[in-house]
Amino acid sequence: MTTASLQYPITDPETATIEVSKYVDKWRDQEGNLIMILHDIQDEYGYVPREISMELARDLEVSLARIYEVITFYNYFKLVPPGKHNVTVCTGTACYLKGSANVLSEMETQLGIREGETTEDREFRLETVRCIGCCGMSPALTADGKTHGRVRSSDVTEILAGLKKEGNGK
Repeated sequence: MTTASLQYPITDPETATIEVSKYVDKWRDQEGNLIMILHDIQDEYGYVPREISMELARDLEVSLARIYEVITFYNYFKLVPPGKHNVTVCTGTACYLKGSANVLSEMETQLGIREGETTEDREFRLETVRCIGCCGMSPALTADGKTHGRVRSSDVTEILAGLKKEGNGK
């Protein structure tokens, strides 16, 4: 299942209107407020829901294309819900040369998804990034914000098991 087919939590247009108004009201008089509003939305939901984007365009009197232009320009903003656990594999030069492609492949195999996707149960999201700034311990990845260095394909099972264990409170 790809992330494009995930359901969004806001299905009631009235709810989207209420949600957007609280962000717009907060930043209404600030120049360049779109980015600040999108940050608030992203911080609350973990991504920018489609329904919120549509209402935001109406409220700010800008095109939906303008909203998506900003969302897709900045890597920080996401258009799909995050997973309960988020894994990011570094594919920068140092990590790639030391085997990050193998680590990524093993992650994809074990999770049953490709890079940029979320598992059907929304338990895991798998992404890549060009550099996480840990070249000295390549290949590296982050799992729920925790950095793992000198990762091998054989470490993937243990990393994922650790995330599942933490997620269950054990």
